This record gives sequence, C-alpha cells and structure tokens, in this order.
Amino acid sequence: MHLGTGSTGCRLVGAAMRDMLGSGCLGSLVQLAWMCLFSVPHGGAKVLEKTFEEWLRYRDECLRRMASEPYPAGLFCNRTFDMYACWPDGSPGTAVNVSCPFYLPWFEKVKHGLVSRRCGADGQWVMVNGSQPWRDYSQCEEEMEVTAEEEGARRLMVSFKVLYTVGYSLSLLTLISALLVLTVFRNLRCTRNYIHANLFASFGLRATSVMVKDALLERRWGVELLQVADWENLLSHEAALGCRVAQVLMQYCILANHYWFLVEAIYLYKLLIGAVFSEKNYYRLYLYLGWGTPVVFVVPWMAAKYLKENAECWALNENMAYWWIIRIPILLASLINLLIFMRILKVILAKLRANQKGYADYKLRLAKATLTLIPLFGIHEVVFIFATDEQTTGILRYIKVFFTLFLNSFQGFLVAVLYCFANKEVKSEMKKKWQLWKLDYPVLCCAQ
Repeated sequence: MHLGTGSTGCRLVGAAMRDMLGSGCLGSLVQLAWMCLFSVPHGGAKVLEKTFEEWLRYRDECLRRMASEPYPAGLFCNRTFDMYACWPDGSPGTAVNVSCPFYLPWFEKVKHGLVSRRCGADGQWVMVNGSQPWRDYSQCEEEMEVTAEEEGARRLMVSFKVLYTVGYSLSLLTLISALLVLTVFRNLRCTRNYIHANLFASFGLRATSVMVKDALLERRWGVELLQVADWENLLSHEAALGCRVAQVLMQYCILANHYWFLVEAIYLYKLLIGAVFSEKNYYRLYLYLGWGTPVVFVVPWMAAKYLKENAECWALNENMAYWWIIRIPILLASLINLLIFMRILKVILAKLRANQKGYADYKLRLAKATLTLIPLFGIHEVVFIFATDEQTTGILRYIKVFFTLFLNSFQGFLVAVLYCFANKEVKSEMKKKWQLWKLDYPVLCCAQ
C-alpha cells in the first residue's frame, strides 16, 4: 500500500543520499524507509537502490577521470571526490563550480544547475568545523513547493501505521484467546468450531506476518551506515531475505483468510438447506480448501517474483500480471462468498417470514443476521478489490487505504468476538467452568 506522490519520496531519498554520503554523517534510515514505502508509487526503497547504483557509477567515472588527467603546476587544491560531487583541481582563492551530479533522482529538473566549493589561498579546500567540506548545492536541490502537503502525508502515514499496528496486535491477542477457548473446552469441539478455529488461526498468522515484516523492515533500515560497503549490504538480496519470507507468509495468510471465509460460507449454507453429509469426510476437504488452495497460487507468484521482480521485499508490483496471480483467487473467493451470502440471506428471510411474530422483531433479527454474516464472509473485500492502488489517486487513495487497513487489521478481533466470545454456547460453557472453579476454590473467589 502506497500513499502520496513520487516526488515526495524522491526528495527524501536524494536528501538522504546527499546528507549521509555527501557529509559522511550516516545515520538511521527508519523514518526515511517508512516514508518511502508509503509515499512512492513504485517503492521508495527501489528509488534508493537506483539512486545508489547511479551514485556508484558517478563515483567510478570520477575516479577514472581524476586518474587520467595531468596535474597543474604550482599551488592548487587537489582534485577530489567528496562523496557528493567530482571536483577538478582548483586555483587558490577561487570558487570551483561543477554540474549537479546526475545520480540525483530529480536531475532532469536541475541538470543546468551548479554546485560550488571554495579553494583557499593556502591551496586547501575550505572546510566546515574542520572536518566537513563546505559546498553550495542550493542549485541542485529540488524546489520545496509542497512542504505542507508532504508534512501532512508523513503524519498521515504515521497515523496509519499506528492504526494497523494496534489493530493487528489487538486481533492477535483476541484470536489467541479465542483459539484457547475453543481447544480447551471439550464440549466446544465440533466441526463448526474447528472451522472457526482454522479461520482464527489464519487471521492470527496474518497479523503475525505483518508485524514481523514491519519489525524486519525497521531492523533493516535502522542500521548505522558508516561506509559505502554498508550501503551495498543494505541493498543486497541477502539483507532482504527475511522480509521476503514474511511477505510470502503474509500473502499466503491473506489467501487463507479468504478461503476459510469460503469454507465458513459453504458449511453454513449446507446447514441452512439441511444437507445430509459426513462431517468427518467434508472437514478433510475443508482443510484442503482453506490451507491447500493458497499454496497453488502463492508458489507460482513466488516463482514469478524471484525470476522477474527479485527486488526489495517483493512488495513492488511493476508488472501487474504477477500480482493478478494473487488477486484473481481473492476476487474469485470474494465473489463466490457474495453469491453464497445472498443465497443465505434469501434462506434466512424465508425462514424468518415463516415464523414472523412482529415486524419490528423481524427487522431486528434480519439486521443482526446480516451484520453477523458480513464480517464472517469478508464481503467488504468485493467493494475495494476493483479499486487498486494503481487506479486510485488523491483523497480517494487515502480513503481506500484507511478503510482497507482498518478493516483488515481489526477484522480478526471482530470475528473472534462475534464467533467465540459473543457466542451463546461459548458463554454458557465459560459460565459453567467459572461456577465449577468457584466451587473448587471458594476461599479465593468469595473471600471478603
């Protein structure tokens, strides 16, 4: 999920390269990484990687040129590459101007600009604080025309990250608790609750994979960069291996979510129409559908990313054909769920009409059934699945990102509450256990 515009991320990347490589003061990239990941449509880390590759090419060309050109006679400031620009020999007491370096992401806008340094009367380049080279690169900076918009986008990005981190954390805790309840209480062990438990597990794994991926990104981009080799290690495939594994697991869990939604829909539909079937045999098929189907699509997607788009954490979608390997089965499962959902509503409506006692009570029960089924079957996915990141811009993108992150992160919490803790059967069983516990330990619970 990406926000904002490309220029914001490019400016951040270029500023980072200038400040960290140019001044030799290399620091933490955590904030830069998060801003890049959300602000650049094609991936901020990709821009950073491309910029660094161009910087390496610029440096090598500079070193070759310095080695081939003859030295002047007399006093002069030595030719040098100061990690930002390539400087020829300078005459004492003059300013030396060179073109803006071509590795800057916005070079096309400043290609006629100049960066300058001063050669002192003693034949030494003028320094700042005795260690840092002085230079004027004002003509090589991209104009800051949308500062307020960029600051707003940054704050919004931070808010979105906090939102989905809280959502996934709350969901994970609730889902673990729900799984413990369904597995510990023997009277709750049945096919219906087994299906719920698998759905809870798929949501829990998804939340875990998202948080692990975020932690790996922060660890990767939070390192201190002290020399050029650190940049090369940072942008290497080995450094991205951990977050790629987390990305694969996340895609697998997203698919598992949708196909366990589909299992829930199929099971409930069969119950409502009164189908007679062997639950044991069908449960095995449900396991294959819920956990096996995602493998069929994740494996070819993983192969395509490794062979064709083996960059960063595999979060970029430069060729959308590869992304459709994941998106089509999600769309298919969501549409089938929608059809089953409509069919279930029709069955429920017929049953409620047949036993209707009062119009108000009828409307209330129908609304309750509807609101319960919507989060269970993930029908909200149908609303957003056609509004891709590539097709949404401006305020529409922010709205889509907010609802998608909010629903995806809190959906596990909602499902666990509705189908475990708010379930009458579960509450009755927990109440029985609580009463038995009070009888076994009257001193602990009844002491005054």
